[in-house]
Amino acid sequence: MTWTAVCACADLEPERGVAALIGGEQVALFRTFDGALYAIGNQDPFTGAFVLSRGIVGTRGDIPTVASPLHKQVFDLRTGVCLDDETTAVPVFGVRERGGQVEVGI
Repeated sequence: MTWTAVCACADLEPERGVAALIGGEQVALFRTFDGALYAIGNQDPFTGAFVLSRGIVGTRGDIPTVASPLHKQVFDLRTGVCLDDETTAVPVFGVRERGGQVEVGI
């Protein structure tokens, strides 16, 4: 796995996503209110559009989630699995904070 610095952690607003292009891969980054960081593929598998970074961040029970802004399918930010169709998932990437920077591992 190669770690790439993407942005300052302070630049990630809680419950808002941002997109990053890392090694040709579009990644959606999220920081939740509790400070946890998540990185998933930005492509909505149901439409093919690269929009998950613009999704609605929330929870389903104790599962941190993002809902696609197009058809509202909900994805587990920890595993990438669609909670509305468990046969569908998006990639999940390593993410960490190091020296105040958010790094994504691909």
